Amino acid sequence: MSQIMKNNKNYPRPQFFRKEWQNLNGEWEFVFDDQNVGKKSKWFDSFPGNQKITVPFTYETKASGVGEEAFHPCVWYKSSISIDKRYKDQKKKILHFEGADYLTEVWVNGQFVGRHEGGYSRFSFDVTNFLLTDSENSLVVRVEDSISTFQPRGKQRWLDENFGCWYVQTTGIWKTVWLEYLEDETHLGCIKLTPEIDNHSLLMGYEMEGVNVGEDLTLVAKVSFKDQPIREVSLKVNRSHDQVKIKIDHEFEAWKVKFWSPENPNLYDLELLLYKGERKIDHVYSYFGMRKISIENGKVLLNNTPIYQKLILDQGYWDETHLTPPSEEALIKDIDSIIAMGYNGVRKHQKIEDERFLYWCDVKGLFVWSEMASAYEFGDKAIEKFTNEWIEVVKQNYNHPSIVTWVPFNESWGISAIFVNAQQQFFTESVYNLTKAIDPMRPVIVNDGWEHTVSDIITLHDYEADGDNLLDRYEVKESILQNKIPFNQHKYAFAKGYSYKGQPVIISEYGGIAFKSEQGWGYGAQVSSIEDFLSRFQKVTDSIKKLDWVSGYCYTQITDVQQEINGFLKENREPKMELNKIKEINDKRI
Repeated sequence: MSQIMKNNKNYPRPQFFRKEWQNLNGEWEFVFDDQNVGKKSKWFDSFPGNQKITVPFTYETKASGVGEEAFHPCVWYKSSISIDKRYKDQKKKILHFEGADYLTEVWVNGQFVGRHEGGYSRFSFDVTNFLLTDSENSLVVRVEDSISTFQPRGKQRWLDENFGCWYVQTTGIWKTVWLEYLEDETHLGCIKLTPEIDNHSLLMGYEMEGVNVGEDLTLVAKVSFKDQPIREVSLKVNRSHDQVKIKIDHEFEAWKVKFWSPENPNLYDLELLLYKGERKIDHVYSYFGMRKISIENGKVLLNNTPIYQKLILDQGYWDETHLTPPSEEALIKDIDSIIAMGYNGVRKHQKIEDERFLYWCDVKGLFVWSEMASAYEFGDKAIEKFTNEWIEVVKQNYNHPSIVTWVPFNESWGISAIFVNAQQQFFTESVYNLTKAIDPMRPVIVNDGWEHTVSDIITLHDYEADGDNLLDRYEVKESILQNKIPFNQHKYAFAKGYSYKGQPVIISEYGGIAFKSEQGWGYGAQVSSIEDFLSRFQKVTDSIKKLDWVSGYCYTQITDVQQEINGFLKENREPKMELNKIKEINDKRI
């Protein structure tokens, strides 16, 4: 992997890197607007707050400096920013928000810039014409949240107190805010990287911003591996979007294509240079992995070879920062812990994680199931809000080789009548087809856990604590997959009108074992010792491994989360036992 990214710690968008950027995180002014009077009172001109908050931590967290968990429907932020002197002559200045929950509006120097709806996707505003280059600038942000169950909210509670497996809400800016400086109005907008390992090629789609008719534009793409040049392609840019196929194999035997896998997470560097005539006007660094995910004969294949997925569920919460990672080192530590326990993948549950997490999964070779945050009520509003944001998420994270599965729905949340309701079934089918239209190369799991409609993988959730009972329940494949018997919470594998088509099957939630405590809960009876924990964990895991028609499993979960205390680690990441004990059980062959 190129030293460019390794030497630019905390860069928020590692697969589309430019050197000219400015981090805006830190201490901002802050105020609650419970009566929703801020816009009428023009707080974007005269900010009333005297409270401080540390961005990007939300007011509900200790790390924010506020630490109030009660719900407030509207919050305002203000920061004074100065343009980095090195970049003040750049023609374009783009303001990026990696994530703000939920409806965000932005003013620069009292002028309205734009708005974005959605809590989990990245968004950007061109603020070139609003910024003053030689003096301080006022940046004011208003974020409106709600407790609506039509809104994709994931694990954020909508009641006053935590309940079940729902936790303190996340309101406002919760990911990095930053400025990017561009040399010219004409520049690369985005790229779409599709590895084609069977013909040793990379299909690169690109979109340009600010292209004018008749401009003499040339795009140069340079591919390298471990700093050794592999291929260089130069093409004339005649329109705002196009695609090009880049051959990856090399004339020398030693440079055959290096595939990406957990064992060998090989990454190619991609350098993109845009020229207007002889002048370089844009320079972007990226990377990609040559890997293929496919399904054949009821198996998931990685690079045309069957894989057994050993996943762990990860909700991505920290005790003092909640959904926001406290640091890049914290993300790396979680990934290292997962690998140390013998897992080859993570099911990122009900959260679109910081892109630095995906970057390190790419680098370290960890599979990721990317799962959208659920709404909890069905209706036209929920359909619109969910679909719009899901499209943004899939497009934004498409290029990461670590993402091997998309999971738009979980356990019928937000589609509670899907077992019999045709309208909700149609919705899931449409989201499946929409996802496949954007990304035909990855499997899509439509309703993780049960009551599947159309789905590339059939997933089952079962928190049976007794390994023998678990084995007995699933020993006859047809009983489950033909809806003859229910399983977890009396659920069936398929919604009515749908049937098994030979897809791979994965037990994608099980375990959830908790130690005895009065402070929280786990699944099944709580255990009193490490020995009891490991014995139960081994028996249920071994039982799943004995099912030759099952292609993998996902254990719940890596860490405790607030009142849910069924993690291998505490919420502060203190291990409850030696991690190699977990690895021994995961590595055991049956």
